[in-house]
Amino acid sequence: MMSSSAKALEPAFQGAGQRLGTEIWRIENFQPVPLPKSDHGKFYSGDSYIVLQTSPSKGGAYLHDIHFWLGKDTSQDEAGTAAIKAVELDAVLGGRAVQYRELQGHESDKFLSYFKPCIIPLEGGVASGFKKPEEEEFETRLYICRGKRVVRLKQVPFSRSSLNHDDVFILDSKDKIYQFNGANTNIQERAKALEVIQFLKDKYHEGKCDVAIVDDGKLQAESDSGEFWVLFGGFAPIGKKVSTEDDIIPEKTSPQLYSVVDGQIKSVDGELSKSILENNKCYLLDCGAEVFVWVGRVTQVDERKTAIQVAEDFLASQNRPKSTQTYRLIQGHETHSFKSKFDLWPLGSALPVAEEGRGKVAALLKQQGAALKGTSKSAPLNEGVPPLLEGDGKIEVWRINGNAKIPVPNEDIGKFYSGDCYIVLYTYHSSERKEDYYLCCWIGKDSIEGDRELAAKLSSAVYNSLKGRPVQGRIFQGKEPPQFVGIFQPMVILKGGMSSAYKNYIADKGLNDETYAADGVALFRISGTSVHNNTVIQVEAVATSLNSNECFLLQSGSSLFSWHGSQSTFEQQQFAAKVAEFLKPGSAVKHTKEGTEISSFWFAVGGKQSYTSKNVLPDVVRDPHLYGLSFNKGKFEVEEVYNFSQDDLLTEDILILDTHAEVFVWVGQSVDPKEKQHAFEIGQKYIEMASSLEGLSPYVPLYKVAEGNEPCFFTTFFFWDPAKASAHGNSFQKKVMLLFGAGHAVAEKPNGSNQGGGGPTQRASALAALNSAFKSTSSPKASSASRPGSTAQGSQRAAAVAALSSVLTAEKKKSPDVSPSRPSRSPPVEASWRDSLKSGDSAETEHCKEVLEVKEETETSEPIVESNGGESGSKPDADQDENVSETSQSTFSYERLKAKSDDPVMGIDYKRREAYLSDEEFQSLFEMTKNAFYKLPKWKQDMLKRKVDLF
Repeated sequence: MMSSSAKALEPAFQGAGQRLGTEIWRIENFQPVPLPKSDHGKFYSGDSYIVLQTSPSKGGAYLHDIHFWLGKDTSQDEAGTAAIKAVELDAVLGGRAVQYRELQGHESDKFLSYFKPCIIPLEGGVASGFKKPEEEEFETRLYICRGKRVVRLKQVPFSRSSLNHDDVFILDSKDKIYQFNGANTNIQERAKALEVIQFLKDKYHEGKCDVAIVDDGKLQAESDSGEFWVLFGGFAPIGKKVSTEDDIIPEKTSPQLYSVVDGQIKSVDGELSKSILENNKCYLLDCGAEVFVWVGRVTQVDERKTAIQVAEDFLASQNRPKSTQTYRLIQGHETHSFKSKFDLWPLGSALPVAEEGRGKVAALLKQQGAALKGTSKSAPLNEGVPPLLEGDGKIEVWRINGNAKIPVPNEDIGKFYSGDCYIVLYTYHSSERKEDYYLCCWIGKDSIEGDRELAAKLSSAVYNSLKGRPVQGRIFQGKEPPQFVGIFQPMVILKGGMSSAYKNYIADKGLNDETYAADGVALFRISGTSVHNNTVIQVEAVATSLNSNECFLLQSGSSLFSWHGSQSTFEQQQFAAKVAEFLKPGSAVKHTKEGTEISSFWFAVGGKQSYTSKNVLPDVVRDPHLYGLSFNKGKFEVEEVYNFSQDDLLTEDILILDTHAEVFVWVGQSVDPKEKQHAFEIGQKYIEMASSLEGLSPYVPLYKVAEGNEPCFFTTFFFWDPAKASAHGNSFQKKVMLLFGAGHAVAEKPNGSNQGGGGPTQRASALAALNSAFKSTSSPKASSASRPGSTAQGSQRAAAVAALSSVLTAEKKKSPDVSPSRPSRSPPVEASWRDSLKSGDSAETEHCKEVLEVKEETETSEPIVESNGGESGSKPDADQDENVSETSQSTFSYERLKAKSDDPVMGIDYKRREAYLSDEEFQSLFEMTKNAFYKLPKWKQDMLKRKVDLF
């Protein structure tokens, strides 16, 4: 209901929401000012913004989401203005938008999805007369990068103390961008950070700077790693993560409902049911991590503004974490998340698109002299033929009978009895791939439960025999998808069944067996006009079954009538002739137009009666949604992936794509094999939940799609890039290859490779960096890689020398005794410097002398004994497996090495914690020697390590 208080239309909102995409206003002097497209994605911490996202709906009306973004340094008055203006904008759009409160650093996934890959909040604000980023000199910046689908990027002080083992960091320097992967970060966060690096490279470096990946304790790109640590003043262990207020994750709590009356909240007790919500009131639903403000559709705009302020005050009084999400919803346009909090939310309670509300908005706009063109309305989309499977494939069909699947003869392929279950396998070719498979289990509406279970089991056996390559589907009678219908031509559904289980059930119940007989009376309805929706189904042989919009076939003994409704199409009539030939090959067909029927026609259907001429409306088409899965305290939950793309199909995940007409369970290649086996169960759980909350049909087609075998009718919902689909490896490896080429490919090093701090790899890395640092001091670009605050060219060299000294000292700590039997190995860089000294290269001589002096001085110094963490000189047994690296020479107690230790050891190889145990403690924990342990297969080693919390 529109309020008279919304008389004055905010000029800045005139014409808002009439085009697809994002519109942004910044609050300046307490007024919304439109932001030019070129500034979208730039958010200043001192300001507040209103963001409107307009998206299409296949139903015809535009959908709107309103977000008000509050910078961490924005004033309370500006923040309040943004919240109130968001309500006014919603009133202009018809009062149906969902509103979101977005705090800097704690934005909702939906908000961040508009600005992929990320937003970079900037310091300052409109009131402080900030400079534009392009006007500033380049400044080296360090960012924390969190999130696997949407990224929350936060600038942190450029200091080693900012680094930790639990986060991914991006260091953006003038000539090179580094990604530092903390040892405890996950693959998907690392992969997403690469997209941010590509964004920074294109936006601030004109796409020309170098990119380097540095792994915490796993130094592969040696010179890159050395350069990275030099920028921080030299290599040294990094500390544990220090938690801040931003890291507090609000706890989900049981929903508590409050009514909002005159700016005050009052608890509402009893079972949470939709019937409690009155359409002339506002309510607050507190779920801990989320707070919803629900407003009745006949509330006034002033009441809605008050409810928003009440929510702000409620959060402040509760001292909730900043990451608590706040939403405002209008009655009839509730979100899936909101409805799921109620014990009872009846189906069919959602309001249709409010034409009445739209009319009132149009009247208001007209009164204010605003343009009415396209107000909240989009042109109906022309639905074309959906993607179909390649034709001329091979069809195999089996019918379930007894305990087996019986092949259906070729001449009967396309006939389905409603009392039976079938397995259909279609083999075809698409593009340049070899054979593809479409495997479906079809379930008749009258079939027996035992046959359904056996059909699913035998269908999975066929799936496994084809090595998991088919798209596997479960299809219920009456919900056949276009791809299924399209491979038959014709597909005819007959009454009754041939299954012995069905026959026994009919006999036990004393029911008449209506199974189709070729010499009896039968009536078939022919619907649809195209190859993908032509359906033929046997209906009751009575006159009331007829419809003027369709064609029918009437079989009466040896006679066959083709009845054409007065409003049927030529295509339907042609298809009727094809069906007649399929059912009774070679029979003479009597063509009968509506109104010209002979007496024998009416006799066969029990006499002439009135029938309908109404057109059957197609199912409502809705926009597709992609969901991730989670289990919270044993409860199945889904989390929407907004503005999804192919990049959101992460190989380690199982995802659900709901198109409303079909549900797909997409299974990544890297998912655990046991989880893959439960894909259909997961899909069924989702359908049950969506059926109760969203009105999804419980009989919707369900597909399992394996990564790498996506069919055309799945990829059509994405901007599909075959190159992405064909990439191999985990999410991070794929992204490296796609963004930066095979030359940057990341390969997992074999167990036992030098991955920890120190050791020959670390030394070579530091030496290579030192060589680079010395050379750069005489280069014109010498100052570009130096840290902010460096004032002399020699500072970088000094830092590099300190870095090498630190590394070499660390080596002495780990190995005070050098075995005379082990030949020394000079790193390649060190050897090249010695060669430079021999050749007398004047440009290099001084640098090389300085480096080698530092190295020799460090190596001849007295060994330093560890004061804690065990004996420093212990080494593996002489006969121990060669996979045990030199980094394992130091020993630490089991309590410090455990995965959940309160005092973890820095700089060790986290994948090989067990190697740092003393021989005695190792024997006690694993009941075997290290030598015996490392002879076990890798999977068995991992299993044993998991048992003692060292994995």
